[in-house]
Amino acid sequence: MTATRHPNLWPPFTQMARAAMPQRVTHGEGALLFRDQGDPLIDAISSWWVTLHGHGHPEMAKAIGDQAARLEQVIFADFTHSPAEQLGVRLSGLCGLQRLFFSDNGSTAVEVALKIACQWWTNRGEPRHQIVAFDGAYHGDTFGAMAVGERNLFSAPFEDKLFPVARVPWPATWWNDEEIEAKESAALQVLETVLETPTAAVILEPLLQGAGGMAMVRPDFLKAVEARTRQAGALLIADEVLTGFGRCGDWFASRRAGIRPDLMALSKGLTGGCLPMGVTMASETVFEAFVGDDPCLTLWHGHSFTANPLGCAAANTSLDLLERNPGDFEGFEARHRPRLEELSRHPRVQHPRLTGTVAAFDLVVDGTSGYLNPAGPKLKQIAMDNGVFLRPLGQVVYLLPPLCITDPQLDHCYDTILAALDQL
Repeated sequence: MTATRHPNLWPPFTQMARAAMPQRVTHGEGALLFRDQGDPLIDAISSWWVTLHGHGHPEMAKAIGDQAARLEQVIFADFTHSPAEQLGVRLSGLCGLQRLFFSDNGSTAVEVALKIACQWWTNRGEPRHQIVAFDGAYHGDTFGAMAVGERNLFSAPFEDKLFPVARVPWPATWWNDEEIEAKESAALQVLETVLETPTAAVILEPLLQGAGGMAMVRPDFLKAVEARTRQAGALLIADEVLTGFGRCGDWFASRRAGIRPDLMALSKGLTGGCLPMGVTMASETVFEAFVGDDPCLTLWHGHSFTANPLGCAAANTSLDLLERNPGDFEGFEARHRPRLEELSRHPRVQHPRLTGTVAAFDLVVDGTSGYLNPAGPKLKQIAMDNGVFLRPLGQVVYLLPPLCITDPQLDHCYDTILAALDQL
């Protein structure tokens, strides 16, 4: 059967005039994706970083099915239910933030955090308007999330509709980076300067900027950012949409870095990748400013599928699996390290870096580096021809597999990348 493009579907991040024909997936099992044509593919990027425990996990499927037979949806403004209550208790205990606000995905979780941060100051009678974000950030594709993200070709058509943001350099680092102290010092100096303006919140992706090129920073830098944010009286927002739920080697990247944000955005691995759901966690101090007799104090925000019981059931089951097998994420970095060290000696590899389940490096490329560099798509195709699904970010190649990937499967991913480097 010849593959054809569906006449009604509009895929994300895809230029239809140039993109390769999409492949139809029939089912998934563990780290594998099965197609109606060709051999199975190892899903080496967890299907855009969401598939935490693997595809077709029987406990996840059973939990969703059982919940669907009891209650599939109810308006959360007037009712509550056990799966949401359980999830609230568990997430609060894990991240140290007491209040949970449900939404639909990572972008909306960030939007909610930004709205809470800005309204918190208004509710206190001391409005602040400045938001501080970091160069290279990606926080989503809704308007508020775009505004605090890096301004680039993705956001260019909407530039005049995005609110202004103060920018601070992101001192990305890698193995044997001899300039890291100087980069961190320069970034902190800029942060101190911008914080002289009264600031509502500082937003960051702790330890790891994902779509910004798997750009990693050191925990001590984040602690220094937190200290300066506290000194300025601003709120600290941690966007853990990617980094949460073991991806950085601890339950949350904030925990591994030793910082305590006031607000935290969660999604992706929240439901094990089985259903869309977003959560914004807030401290009790932040929450209390929204409680009172004046209706204007209310957070007037909501989503039709807020606290969807199916998503809550999936999230609770995902937490069960993580609590039962914490070594799956705590020990993943050690699985990557020897193979990444081997890969780092290749002449086409520079800036190797590793945090938890995420291993990355930059390709040495001809021409201008960036998202549109053709080296990434070439490597992607070579890898797919050899049974591995990768999706490089321009010249940035990374592995972010589901926790269930076997050692032979992980080795095959590295062997495939190594072979592909010789073919570029």
